[in-house]
Amino acid sequence: MKKLIFTSVIFSLVAGVTGAGSAGTCIPTEPDALGPFYKPDAPVRHRVGSGYLLSGTVKSSADCKAVPNARVEFWLVSPSGEYDDNHRATVYSGEKGTYRFESNFPPPYYGRPAHIHIRVTAEGFSKLVTQHYPRAGSKKGRLNLVLVPEAGR
Repeated sequence: MKKLIFTSVIFSLVAGVTGAGSAGTCIPTEPDALGPFYKPDAPVRHRVGSGYLLSGTVKSSADCKAVPNARVEFWLVSPSGEYDDNHRATVYSGEKGTYRFESNFPPPYYGRPAHIHIRVTAEGFSKLVTQHYPRAGSKKGRLNLVLVPEAGR
């Protein structure tokens, strides 16, 4: 019985879900550096290149429910390793909280590993700034973006 309970706890942590109840709570996405190249008002578009597809669901840490209409901003370096306006985008999560973003696979630069910057805002939630680090050689990645409700909500 102890092994079964331990296995259930480990599974819950790996799945990003803790607590009791069917909805549970989700572990908030780890914040990461904004970096010096963020520019507001990225164009609304789902694609800034090809070869790498990032998708996931925007969720609430309070109950793991989907957060529709969250603004998800992306910026990354071009295949030549430079930040430019052609590699910035904004997408909005759908009714079920899902998003999709296609880009080139970001090359490492200046000693930094390959990464995609992400900034998420949604009404009633604290802003999230994080980064996605794709696995070398991968063509797609999945990243659920778990937001923390603002205090008092």
